[in-house]
Amino acid sequence: MLHRGHESTDGSGELAVPMAWLYAEYIADELLRTGDLMPPTSFEFRAGRDALALTVFLSDTEGELSGIRVVSQLETWLSLTAYDQPWQEWVGERMAELAREEAESGTPSPDLALAAEAWRWLDETELLAPDLDAVPGGGAVFGEDDGPKVWTPAWRLGLPLGHLAIHLF
Repeated sequence: MLHRGHESTDGSGELAVPMAWLYAEYIADELLRTGDLMPPTSFEFRAGRDALALTVFLSDTEGELSGIRVVSQLETWLSLTAYDQPWQEWVGERMAELAREEAESGTPSPDLALAAEAWRWLDETELLAPDLDAVPGGGAVFGEDDGPKVWTPAWRLGLPLGHLAIHLF
């Protein structure tokens, strides 16, 4: 179903389908479901799926992501989502680069539009999560729900979740 304002064609009068983004989202969804880390209906799962989908989509610089190459890309995705990597900056740079290419071509990309929407949600949405930077020994904590919690951007929660899902795959 098309929503007003989202009618997009490729110039031939036919609907342009965002296959690259949908495929990246499918890969991310499968990785997270295989890892069985979070219920698929949770915001945490969505954060992990969107962070992984962005990683998959933006790392495909040749536009040739195929089912056969997925396994060969796991190491790349692991390195991009690692704790010590500037993932947020990398996403911003790649999104800006793709937006420049889109502007130069004069053809709107439905894939880039969906990726931009996912990035906006990840960056602007905050989720209540355990404070991983809390000083240990600050008091007795009996269960994981009893520890200190902080509001954090969804990408900060989704990125390590996606990284762990790749490891478990």
